[in-house]
Amino acid sequence: MKNMFDIMKQAQQLQSRMQSLQAELETAEVEGRAGGGLVAVVMSGKGEVKKVSIDPSLMKEDEREVLEDLIVAASADAKAKAEELAAEKMKSVTGGLALPPGLGL
Repeated sequence: MKNMFDIMKQAQQLQSRMQSLQAELETAEVEGRAGGGLVAVVMSGKGEVKKVSIDPSLMKEDEREVLEDLIVAASADAKAKAEELAAEKMKSVTGGLALPPGLGL
């Protein structure tokens, strides 16, 4: 029975660390850039867009499509960085063990 107690204790510790990780990712920020830095998107570690910065040189009507494409590209870059950050943090919590699908962040 002691073995089952140890397993339950470890599960509670893991749950506590996961909650801490979730809170940390809420406040962490990553920045994605596109167009040589002309467009930047800041996201939380959970993928929530916090800020978009656009270089004034792109604020021309004939540059609208380029600007739209750069915003999408910068968002994708930031999202990839947020996912990478979450994976790194998760690895530190789980000791490198992969979680089953559906149990990730």
